[in-house]
Amino acid sequence: MDLNISASFLPHTDPEASIAFYRDLLGFEIRKDVGYQQMRWITVGPAAQPDTSIVLTPPTPDGMGITEDEAAMIAEMMAKGTYASLLLATADVDQTFEQVQAGDVEIVQEPTDQPYGIRDFAVRDPAGNLLRIQQR
Repeated sequence: MDLNISASFLPHTDPEASIAFYRDLLGFEIRKDVGYQQMRWITVGPAAQPDTSIVLTPPTPDGMGITEDEAAMIAEMMAKGTYASLLLATADVDQTFEQVQAGDVEIVQEPTDQPYGIRDFAVRDPAGNLLRIQQR
């Protein structure tokens, strides 16, 4: 079996804020920006990795059978940063932290040498998704 990871999905609540975060702050390229009715899907990814993407999606797209109670739970979890997360890696985590910190973002944890041997920091994107960025 030969499988690659093609895309991961993260919810967004404000497409323009997400574009500013992923494109302007993290330096990802916009690969697709697709709208349908009131919804919008934005595919982003690092330019050097054209086969790996993040698809920013509406958190509760129409037609998925999500109840109002479930949508409220998803919104509550997103607000707490417990709904979705992603792990990124960089060659220089401290330099990346300085660049990310200069943006209008919520820093969850400054660069830290973790007891399991990884140096990383944590930040939330505009939708509340938790991103951990670790030293490669």
